[in-house]
Amino acid sequence: MAPHDGRATNDAALDAFIAAKIEIDEMLTRLVAHSADHFGHSPDEVNWGHVGTLEHYRARLREITDMAFHEGEHAA
Repeated sequence: MAPHDGRATNDAALDAFIAAKIEIDEMLTRLVAHSADHFGHSPDEVNWGHVGTLEHYRARLREITDMAFHEGEHAA
C-alpha cells in the first residue's frame, strides 16, 4: 500500500471539481438556450402557470447566485 500522498488527494479533488464544473457549464448552456426559446412557450400561450414555473426557476437561480457572489442572505 502506498503512503498517503497529498498530491494524489489534491489531484482527485481537482478531477471532481472539474467534473462538477463541466456539468454546471452544460446545464447553464442548456438553460441559456431554453431561455432564448422563451422556455418553450410562444407569447400567445403564456399563462399564470408558466409565470409560476419561471418564478420558481428564478428563485432557485437567485439562491445559487447569492451563494456564489455572497449576496442576499449569504452576504458577509
